[in-house]
Amino acid sequence: MIGPESSAAPPPPGAGRFAPSPSGDLHLGNLRTAALAWLWARSSGRPFVLRVDDVDAERSSAAAADRQLGDLAALGVTGDGPVARQSATLDRYAAAVDSLARRGLVYECYCSRRDIREASRAPHAVPGRYPGTCRDLGEGERERRRAELAAAGRVPALRLRADCDRWSVREGFATADEEGRPVVDGVYRGPVDDMVVRRGGAAAQVTGREYAYNLAVVVDDALAGVGQVVRGRDLLSSAPRQAYLAHLLGLPEVGYVHVPLVLGPTGRRLAKRDGAVTLREMPGRDVGEQAREVLRWVVSTLRLGEAAEGVTRLEELVPVFGPGCVPPEDVVWRGSAAR
Repeated sequence: MIGPESSAAPPPPGAGRFAPSPSGDLHLGNLRTAALAWLWARSSGRPFVLRVDDVDAERSSAAAADRQLGDLAALGVTGDGPVARQSATLDRYAAAVDSLARRGLVYECYCSRRDIREASRAPHAVPGRYPGTCRDLGEGERERRRAELAAAGRVPALRLRADCDRWSVREGFATADEEGRPVVDGVYRGPVDDMVVRRGGAAAQVTGREYAYNLAVVVDDALAGVGQVVRGRDLLSSAPRQAYLAHLLGLPEVGYVHVPLVLGPTGRRLAKRDGAVTLREMPGRDVGEQAREVLRWVVSTLRLGEAAEGVTRLEELVPVFGPGCVPPEDVVWRGSAAR
């Protein structure tokens, strides 16, 4: 039985990374987080990895990936070595699932999204957590459910058979998740459940290689030698699931840094309805000028004092950057200034 805590030893140093999903253009919140991830890595002497998280082929666009990488380069967020793409490493995800399956750590799930929503309304259900409906079905019942799905032209998903309900990770900035669960002495202890590792769906569209994001990102981070993950605080609750899965796969532990978000004027996460929210919608005659406008805005959201004066390139901030430069509050975008 695996306990609810990770190892007490700090994770070894490793690369930083930024890994957007190419479903559209990066908005200012994404770009700020990318700049912070790059600065966190460079200021601590770490290499930096850029990756295109395109494991979900339905939602990914090669054109969007190219625009994202172009915007990042214009901002000064560059990686060491070639850009990795999840779509090129599907065999590694298959090997990870096979490793879990050989140890009895995955099971078929026949539930639809509606089934899961309805189960989550039960009096003792935990919101957002899979209730374990298919976890302990007998083989006869599995055969029946499998046949029902096949008749409907669908195939089951594969879920992880978790043997703990909480896992701890090292957190380098956030003080609590969005549900109010605290970070105590740099450790966040959050929920783990029977997460999907390979998606199911319509048989005509499923190839058996529809691997879940949580699985792919864990495998890819280990492959790239990532030791530091800087991302938005809305993803803090995902960290224990990913760290637990990495533990089961025998992969190195990483350290997490979850930074404040950029919100729109209404207090909700930044969206197209909030006006010019991408680099290419900023003032400027070309991408270079627009990137400098984004950089000026990013600098204005940080606590840099006199060091902020005259900055024209992201790399100029490396010698003066540290966690104390990042205010703990979310940033509100009001169309021309951050508050």
